[in-house]
Amino acid sequence: MGNNSAATLDYAVEYPSGEREVHGAEPPKFTISVDDRAQLQQVLTGEDYTAALGFIHGDFDISGDLVAALRLRQGLSHTSWRGRLLNLAARLSPTRLETWFQGRARAARNIRFHYDLPTAFYDIFLDSRHVYSAADFRDARWTLEQAQESKLQHICEDLELRSGERFLDVGCGWGGLVTYAAENYGVYATGCTLSHNQFQFGQKLVDTRGLGHAVSIREMDYRDLNGRFDKIASVGMFEHVGRHRMMAYFRKICSLLESGGMFFNSGIVRPWNVGDDAQTWFVLKRVFPGGELVHLADVIKDAESAGLEILRVKTLRTDYARTCREWVDRLRQRESDCIRLVGEETYRTWLLYLAGSAANFGDNTTSAFSVLMRKP
Repeated sequence: MGNNSAATLDYAVEYPSGEREVHGAEPPKFTISVDDRAQLQQVLTGEDYTAALGFIHGDFDISGDLVAALRLRQGLSHTSWRGRLLNLAARLSPTRLETWFQGRARAARNIRFHYDLPTAFYDIFLDSRHVYSAADFRDARWTLEQAQESKLQHICEDLELRSGERFLDVGCGWGGLVTYAAENYGVYATGCTLSHNQFQFGQKLVDTRGLGHAVSIREMDYRDLNGRFDKIASVGMFEHVGRHRMMAYFRKICSLLESGGMFFNSGIVRPWNVGDDAQTWFVLKRVFPGGELVHLADVIKDAESAGLEILRVKTLRTDYARTCREWVDRLRQRESDCIRLVGEETYRTWLLYLAGSAANFGDNTTSAFSVLMRKP
């Protein structure tokens, strides 16, 4: 979003004295509560990492549309010398060594840092199957629940799942896709995750739905999987793989896939002109240690080099923006419950992370695609 359009957003500023300033029309989209005008300037135009820390520590507050507030910042902020140093730090950080080397123990620690929060916290903002990726809002009137079920249905249809086939979900999360596929398409489904909490939730879901004969969920690294499968999916997982391990990832998938089998891979990527910056530093330190977003062209190149044929590429960007907004709204509605479960700082971190994701997807500084492939 350009500077002019961002700067015309309607918002208000409140000070401890009770003084209130309105910028634009009433009612404002959001209200910024700060101590003084110096802090307001830092909130609006200061470098990203410091502003993010201020928000999660409660130094200032934003009520109303947090996504709109972040888009205002994107339009007004400029990169200071400190911001440029943080952008450089994000690119040269020792954590970026993980793009070359990541052992199984480190991979497990990184996954558990993000996913092994109390399951009740995820209950608050995810749908009942705990699908943690872009929903399919082809009908704008749909609820999150309906849109996520539509997404699962279309993954299964894209893969042309048939009764009796062996289906694998790499990074299966809480088991939503494997249980849906077994129930509705009659496949024998296997899922793997490194998160202990996801594994426990998935096992309970399998037992509750009486799918023990058809679904197996394993707590293990995908690199240790064996066997052959007719169809494979990986949804929102390869963001954890890293650019320099992408080729090995696709080769592993190819080794697990039967000849003629199909592979559905979806995840978050970056446009070519976007690189690591202070926002990346915040996410690496506070949300997704070890994560890395790659470019779509790298995905296509490495998949083809590993022996997979590209059948279809589909953008998920606008659906992901809507999904993240839905998650932010749900978190906002249950603020006190969230704070009780994970504490105020973690709650604010997730709120900021998901609102920032919604803004970035909306402005195309982050994108997402699904790629349907086949092993010839």
